[in-house]
Amino acid sequence: MPQTADDMDAVAVRTWCSLALEALGRERAAIDAINVYPVADGDTGTNLYLTVESAAGAVEAVFAAHETGATAPDTADAVRAMAHGALIGARGNSGTILAQLLRGMAGELALGHDADHLRRALAVAAAAARQAVAHPVEGTVLTVASAAADAARTGDGARPAEVARAAYDGACTALEATPGQLAALGRAGVVDAGGRGLVAVLGALVEALGGRVPAAAPAPVRRGGAGSPVPVAPEPGDCAAADGPAFEVIYLLEASDEAVDRLRGRLDGLGDSLVVVGGDGLWNVHVHVDDAGAAVEAGVEAGRPYRIRITHFGADRAQPHAEPAQRAVVAVVPGEGLRGLCEEAGATTVLARPGEPPASGELVDAIRRAHAREVVLLPNDAELRHTAAAAAEQARTEGIRVALVPTRAAVQGIAALAVHEPGRSFDEDVVAMTAAAGATRYAELAVAERQSWTMAGICQAGDVLGLIDGDVAVIGEDVARTARAVLDRMLAAGGELVTLVLGEDTPAGLADALEEHVREGYLAVDTMVYRGGHRSAPLLIGVE
Repeated sequence: MPQTADDMDAVAVRTWCSLALEALGRERAAIDAINVYPVADGDTGTNLYLTVESAAGAVEAVFAAHETGATAPDTADAVRAMAHGALIGARGNSGTILAQLLRGMAGELALGHDADHLRRALAVAAAAARQAVAHPVEGTVLTVASAAADAARTGDGARPAEVARAAYDGACTALEATPGQLAALGRAGVVDAGGRGLVAVLGALVEALGGRVPAAAPAPVRRGGAGSPVPVAPEPGDCAAADGPAFEVIYLLEASDEAVDRLRGRLDGLGDSLVVVGGDGLWNVHVHVDDAGAAVEAGVEAGRPYRIRITHFGADRAQPHAEPAQRAVVAVVPGEGLRGLCEEAGATTVLARPGEPPASGELVDAIRRAHAREVVLLPNDAELRHTAAAAAEQARTEGIRVALVPTRAAVQGIAALAVHEPGRSFDEDVVAMTAAAGATRYAELAVAERQSWTMAGICQAGDVLGLIDGDVAVIGEDVARTARAVLDRMLAAGGELVTLVLGEDTPAGLADALEEHVREGYLAVDTMVYRGGHRSAPLLIGVE
């Protein structure tokens, strides 16, 4: 147990983030299980964990930059990094609100870090979070945050640890009262999931400042003798109702304050659960809507939206407490067409956009969303091998059995998914999928952006490049001839099945021409064609 801290310095901030991440990691599943408001999609604990993970990573980066120095970073640098990390990594309704709470605290703690500044930080944070929510509701994390701030304000603690403990105690009391404030919680027999997460974060703050947190934090489920809660049918008027908005839309936005004020009004008319947090030109926007396109379009009109995430609530809201499946597959895909193909085959997907490969946190999130005891992870990109390995390792620490099949291209992932059989043992399934991927040679066509030396000679800007197993093997002038040359090289070593995945800009008629080329030249070889919808390459080729 650390010694009682005299102030909330940079080291205390770092320790707080680390302990909060550990606490949310331990309680993630329990918090997910009681997530019934505003949408019963069972992901509040996961979203809070990912938000704090981003905050902790940003603080660690500040400390890494000071490794050669004799002193720790300034507290202002540490708290601002924490706030920025939470802002850009915020997930879901509760994660977005938590990001605003941390941002509010950071503004005060950057000015000073004694007990009085911590009191003011908690008060500013609670007020900022309420202001960020279009329609605040009592019985939620907002209520818990306000109670924490009030308890800290009225307490007489002279040390930050004492202020933090007062806030923690006030939050615990408020959390226990949430089922009586919000009908959806009362019917389900649970406390508010977001509030429960905030209690965990405040408990970590007490511990970081040297205080002693009770061995047993408030139970996330109110057990009135009936045991674990069961899903309850939402009543009319609940945001969690089955006829509520179909999509959750989240994006980062670069925009002015005036543009964001207009955006709030527009999004408020499109849906509910609107939370807009941030400032100084960078914002995180969260809303539940039926028209996801209109929500994104509103962001485009306001400024520059990016890192856009659209989640369909689907069946998640009907069975938030479902037992984990035995096995699932998580696949990274480069386009919407392949996403649909893989999801039809039962996989959970992560979309990789050109120039924006998924981070390990996104892969961990997908593994959790798969909601299975065993997961096969298909990165489908040689550049993602280290990222995927880190994600698999993190998921294993949470009790999920994860096997990483080192697929280096989407066509290898398709081959692996085709032989996936949940009915056999996990090890046998992984071996079969790995063998199928390894037996698939892969190629892609690309357009040269500049003159360059390659394994096949010198290419000029605009040339069509045929890459086989990652190396340039053919340089051509048009897509069709280059594709035929690549196929001939690959099939010269034998093959039984050719897979063609068409990109968004694939020339019309190319697939028919290549199918005919294979049919006429290689009688025993079949051809499968898929529309991938990716922009990174006009054509992906696999030969099994």
